[in-house]
Amino acid sequence: MHILHTAKFLKSAGSLRDMPADSGREVAFAGRSNAGKSSALNALASHKGLARVSKTPGRTQLLNVFAIDDERRLVDLPGYGYAKVPVGVRDQWRGMVDGYLRHREALKGLVLIMDSRHPLKDFDRQMLDYAQAIAKPCHVLLTKADKLSRGEAARTLAEVRKALASEASAEAAVSVQLFSATAKTGLDEARNVIAGWLDMPVATPAAGGKPR
Repeated sequence: MHILHTAKFLKSAGSLRDMPADSGREVAFAGRSNAGKSSALNALASHKGLARVSKTPGRTQLLNVFAIDDERRLVDLPGYGYAKVPVGVRDQWRGMVDGYLRHREALKGLVLIMDSRHPLKDFDRQMLDYAQAIAKPCHVLLTKADKLSRGEAARTLAEVRKALASEASAEAAVSVQLFSATAKTGLDEARNVIAGWLDMPVATPAAGGKPR
């Protein structure tokens, strides 16, 4: 069984004061509101109901916290882009996310969700800049890779990898992979990155050579 299967919803925080104690280790998930963030979380945890998937993009308005165990958590950050909410509410989200990313001691890494068909938009680059500013590693999931042909997917991965090469630093590495929640592409690769940040064992191949 993989390392994220024990993830369970812990709480939704409307402010940083509502977050669990700033101890242990956390990995945050960020992404534009239509990039497939909730679907990626559900696929990684093998629990389709873990993070709510809304038909209206951008409905994640809180910091949603999922506990793997007493010392390890996943945090789903509010998505930006399409939610039909007042500007003041969006500004509140930004302030909350900024405060979390800059001041959360438990944060060990950021998983950035990008739609593989439309990568490296302004918000994506903003989040990459955040990761560099706070010296945290960032792993990019190019989601919905099943929507691309094999050749298109390979080209997109190469182009994004080249673009990100200039973003990485010794203090805040940036990595990228193809991912599909629908086709179950890239699950173990992503889980192993997250496991490393959470100081947990990585997945090992089962008998027959296939990861569990």
